[in-house]
Amino acid sequence: QLVESGGGLVQAGGSLRLSCAASGRTFSTYVMGWFRQAPGKAREFVAAISGSRTYYAEFVKGRFTISRDNAKNTVSLQISSLKPEDAAVYYCAADRQYSASYYRVGEYDYWGQGTQVTVSS
Repeated sequence: QLVESGGGLVQAGGSLRLSCAASGRTFSTYVMGWFRQAPGKAREFVAAISGSRTYYAEFVKGRFTISRDNAKNTVSLQISSLKPEDAAVYYCAADRQYSASYYRVGEYDYWGQGTQVTVSS
């Protein structure tokens, strides 16, 4: 089970930290990802972490940082310099096994319910 938190309303240029709490004994072995979906758009890859390796979508451009705490079974996404186009529902996802297709929605086995990020201009 994955449960996201930390979403909310933020002014453009501000920062936000999203968290995802996972249940299960093998959390440390999972690839964890963040995706987002804006109204009327497809769900898109944001970032992923496998072990200590991190992967980001091109549009992130240094504004997002993904991290994990295996002792607490959590994965976080720090977002800075928020833009109006970052507004979306952000989803946490878990993949049981690393794949070069970590950016694909269909690659992930488990999903959270999402947390809304709203950016005011």
